[in-house]
Amino acid sequence: MKNPPFSLLPLVLLAATVFPASAADLMSVYRDAMAYDAQFASARAALEAGREKLPQGRAGLMPVIGLGGNTTLNDTEVKTRARPSMEYDARYNSNGWTATLTQPLFRWQNWIGYKQSELAVAVAEAQFAAARQDLIVRVAQAYFDVLLAQETVATVAAQKTAVAEQLESAKRNFEVGTATITDTHEAQAKYDLVGATEIAAENDLTVKRETLRVLVGKEQDALKRLRPGVEIGRPQPDDVAKWADTAQAGSLAVAQAQGALDIAREEISRQRGGHYPTLDLVASHSRSGTGFSSTAASGSDSRATTIGLQLSVPIFAGGGVSSREREAVALRDKAAADLDSARRQAALGARQAYLGVTSGLSQVRAYEAAVASSQSALDSNKLGYEVGVRINIDVLNAQSQLYDTRQKLIKARLDTLIAQLKLKSAAGNLTEDDLAAINGLLE
Repeated sequence: MKNPPFSLLPLVLLAATVFPASAADLMSVYRDAMAYDAQFASARAALEAGREKLPQGRAGLMPVIGLGGNTTLNDTEVKTRARPSMEYDARYNSNGWTATLTQPLFRWQNWIGYKQSELAVAVAEAQFAAARQDLIVRVAQAYFDVLLAQETVATVAAQKTAVAEQLESAKRNFEVGTATITDTHEAQAKYDLVGATEIAAENDLTVKRETLRVLVGKEQDALKRLRPGVEIGRPQPDDVAKWADTAQAGSLAVAQAQGALDIAREEISRQRGGHYPTLDLVASHSRSGTGFSSTAASGSDSRATTIGLQLSVPIFAGGGVSSREREAVALRDKAAADLDSARRQAALGARQAYLGVTSGLSQVRAYEAAVASSQSALDSNKLGYEVGVRINIDVLNAQSQLYDTRQKLIKARLDTLIAQLKLKSAAGNLTEDDLAAINGLLE
């Protein structure tokens, strides 16, 4: 039987991850995503649109100035019934223009609308802040997914090399008569299985790289890896109840729900204002003229200026105002329930993220110990196989356990770092500095 062929791709990928020439780090990837990500661009445009609510609300309190004009060509034919009858035509031009200024003095609905516009801008700011935090988490998740996929490919490549060495050893021992053909078959089966795993790992790496490319808009030739044996600190404060309380008060989802409730409360007052009178200051200036008429044997020009107060008192609108007021009350109750739900979800998210961090730290410690134990077990099985007290399958299983444990250790570290970001996001205080701190853990 010929020696099994070796794939060069895993070795190339391993070299690329170990010796990156110009590897990108987490912060550079984040900056690229800020400039390229369509979801974040949508949030930025939504913020700009939301900020326009303020001048729109203010417009209801400002004066309205209008200018109108007209010109008319008159062609009149007159025939009298008197005796003797008379017929004559009149052709002349009449024109004029009017400038009007209306300044609201008391319009309750407009004033409440202005207050609502201020609240709407605050909601838009909270939505954009949430989108920024979401981008931080998405970038870190995509970055770490690529790192984990790279580590998986490299681990499978190393495992494949180790299994190939064990296969060669089994062949030599069979040839000299110190082992049975079963050892060779077991090693060959293990080698073929690792080959299938290698294909799946390479495909997964391609998918993860494409996901990151969609986020940042370009291929990342190499990424900086997490330093081996890096220490991950516990969350501060190390109290799940405090994190839950912080999330209930400071979560951006809670801030948005609170803003929606405030707007709904003001909406009741705005709709109630439909029963109130309105008072406006109205001023106008107009000029008009009539061209020379042959019948009147004259033309005319006139000018008028007026200024006064205009009061409007609503009497009955078919019950529409009262209906809209009841609708606003129901929507206020809905917004209050949504706020309660947002607070509960924020507390739940904080608790889950906190447990994700603490359980992740425990898993990291457990897997670190398991890696050491698995390495010792592999060394012992290799020695036992050499002296004949262990069989080939024992060595192969020990190798699989070691590589699997190493892979789980790397995943536990990356998952714990993501949980830290999600915990800060749940509390509403995730910033770029938190991402920079994790970036400092990269080599």
